[in-house]
Amino acid sequence: MRELTDDDLAAYLATGIGDIVRGTRAGGLLHGRTLAGVANDVAQSWTDKVLSAHRPLDGTLSEGVSDDRSRLERSRVWIIDVIDGSKEFSTGRSDWSVHVALVVDGHPTVAAVGLPDAGRVFSSTAVDHVDGPASGTMVISRNNPPAGAAEVADALGLTLRPMGSAGAKMLSVLLGDADVYLHAGGQHEWDQAAPVGVALAAGLHASRIDGTPIPFNKPHTYSPDILVCRPDMTEEVLAAAAAHMPPSGQ
Repeated sequence: MRELTDDDLAAYLATGIGDIVRGTRAGGLLHGRTLAGVANDVAQSWTDKVLSAHRPLDGTLSEGVSDDRSRLERSRVWIIDVIDGSKEFSTGRSDWSVHVALVVDGHPTVAAVGLPDAGRVFSSTAVDHVDGPASGTMVISRNNPPAGAAEVADALGLTLRPMGSAGAKMLSVLLGDADVYLHAGGQHEWDQAAPVGVALAAGLHASRIDGTPIPFNKPHTYSPDILVCRPDMTEEVLAAAAAHMPPSGQ
């Protein structure tokens, strides 16, 4: 069996998961929640087998899989979401993503975010953000827009644009299509680990909305909020969030 680097494995996982998930749409034979459920199950099964074969000593954490708490005793943990944005995927939208992150001692050191419908995978090993003119846009959740987001956007002179998955929103900032991605109201570690890993590797700012780092491989997977933005806008976005968004808690 060929020895893979962590970087290679993350990229191969993101690519393979995307191929598998897209394949479940074949022929339009399944729809809605049934489609999303089958896609999740098949892709997760394949992912588990790959990690068991190539990283048997590492911990894992995935959405929809019983939490193996032994991960808390391990330095290396793979945090994965095979479909981030199930509603978007199952209704034929393209703003869903695949998240693969290797967290080492609480920090995402290797990450890949795939946009399967665009045929692209963005890896933390070779990525940079578009450093052009500001777009004037802030992306927020389509399904769960955060309280105070409109006030933050107004304070910054930005237009709000709802989008699907966390990975797609982060990548819109990376690609220069948006300046800020802001969310509050709760997510889980599998929603955030890979987007944060790629964002930081690309030179973007990524933190909680109070500016503190986002920790991973915690006993409880809930994560209250996230901010990803152009680095030159960090201070003004943090100030606007502090002024207009309610505290998210722990």
